[in-house]
Amino acid sequence: MLEQRIEKNFIDSADLKYQAAQVLAKPIAQATEALLACVTNGCKVLVCGNGGSAADAQHFAAEFVGRYERERPELAAIALATDSAIITAIANDYDFTQIFAKQVRALGTGGDVLVAISTSGNSANVIAAIEAAQEREMIVIALTGKGGGKIGAMLNETDVHICVPNERTARIQEVHLLSLHCLCDGVDAMLLGDQENP
Repeated sequence: MLEQRIEKNFIDSADLKYQAAQVLAKPIAQATEALLACVTNGCKVLVCGNGGSAADAQHFAAEFVGRYERERPELAAIALATDSAIITAIANDYDFTQIFAKQVRALGTGGDVLVAISTSGNSANVIAAIEAAQEREMIVIALTGKGGGKIGAMLNETDVHICVPNERTARIQEVHLLSLHCLCDGVDAMLLGDQENP
């Protein structure tokens, strides 16, 4: 019984990834080009999300600053959910919805990119961060699911929407992680030249 449930989780995840590949290839390619333009122009990437999406944001920033699979120069990326003093000060003195937006306004400038992750597309603090990024004329790369929610409706023509075609949070997160790895791989391929995986 338990083994069958586990196998079903694997199969469901693999099926969604297979189906999403055709839907998401184009926006992931567009997002890769936006990230490449950002880092090659000396700008930086800010990344935000809540819960599992915060962990994905940290994971993505780590692979930009450190490396993905190949040695290359460091790329500027900051995960906005990592500084507990900043987060708790803003949440206490203002409102939890402002924890990312105030950091975007403090750190973001035109040419930078905000990678905003929300499985529902409705996270209030991620929405506020997107609004702050748009005020700063930053490009927004939004990773969502469940139809895109409020975030899908607020993106500009220059923004990129990577919306996983599914309703289950766990499945959406699994595809978000693969999408973030595709972004890292794509940026590396464009910076260093295409190469087969080792």
